[in-house]
Amino acid sequence: MSNGFARDLLAWYDQHGRHDLPWHHNRNAYRVWVSEIMLQQTQVTTVIPYFEAFMRRFPDVAALAAAPEDDVLSHWSGLGYYARARNLQKAARAVVNDFGGEFPDDQEQLESLTGIGRSTAAAILAQAFGKRAAILDGNVKRVLARYHAVPGWPGQTSVLKTLWHHAEQHTPHERVRDYTQAIMDLGAMVCTRSRPACEQCPLQRDCTAYANNEMKLNPGSKPKKAKPEKTTWMLILEDGEGRIMLERRPPSGIWGGLWSLPELDPALTPEELSDACEQAFGFNCSDAELISGFRHTFSHYHLHIQPARLSVTLNDGIADRDDQRWLHRDEALTLGLPAPIRSLLTNPEQSTLL
Repeated sequence: MSNGFARDLLAWYDQHGRHDLPWHHNRNAYRVWVSEIMLQQTQVTTVIPYFEAFMRRFPDVAALAAAPEDDVLSHWSGLGYYARARNLQKAARAVVNDFGGEFPDDQEQLESLTGIGRSTAAAILAQAFGKRAAILDGNVKRVLARYHAVPGWPGQTSVLKTLWHHAEQHTPHERVRDYTQAIMDLGAMVCTRSRPACEQCPLQRDCTAYANNEMKLNPGSKPKKAKPEKTTWMLILEDGEGRIMLERRPPSGIWGGLWSLPELDPALTPEELSDACEQAFGFNCSDAELISGFRHTFSHYHLHIQPARLSVTLNDGIADRDDQRWLHRDEALTLGLPAPIRSLLTNPEQSTLL
């Protein structure tokens, strides 16, 4: 097959593609890598300010490797999927310790780094080193699934294998850096999930989905199942100095390693919170003042968060621990916090329910 696909795509990219994204400047493997991890399941417009702030604080892989984890998580707060931030730092330390501070230009060695899969490694090779390597992120999957009318959900092994075959087939030997950006741009800007702008697409002529008016069929959707609902009390415990108590969450699981508000059993009634708080933490607590609750959705469940504010009296003061701190709000906001907790602490004077 002649590679008219790449030719037409590159011609479109030269006129309409994105040529001035922040990671295009001073392009190197570190900047490409960080951008690729941030862009996973997050739109470019959202990522740009995070990327720029991250680069100011961690300008190179050595700076990221040496930074305190709390600092890294703080700069990631709001992007979600916090395991990616921890994996990012783990991989940075491996680059420093195992590769002399220089990213390898080899697919297998890149994939040996925590959090780097086949497509991310290929993006680094193509974007940073100019090597021919096929990528297959979400945008590319959508373009190829429609162009070749590949049925089924891309999360299925057989579907993914077919898409990788097409990705390898279309990746050119020249201008691979531009090509990888072009196909990502096409998926993000033209071949969008809903309402694709087919009349503007350079691949329209040979696109099977367009020819059969089946753009909505491919790629197939992930089989749906109802997300479970969970509930928790989150406590804003405030001492006489206006400090609040934060707890570090376990390193694995939801919000792993981040600082959050202490929680109590959702089966407790509002009237039982004060006694439960005293039993759990060992200091005197006032009656609970309820703050407007809200729902936060994770990838696999919905969490109903019911905040409650309680004033506490510390018996002879309680020293900070590795997993527990008393902080003023401005201090707390410098830590790695989950987005809903950051929002709650930023806007503490919400209307109360009681």
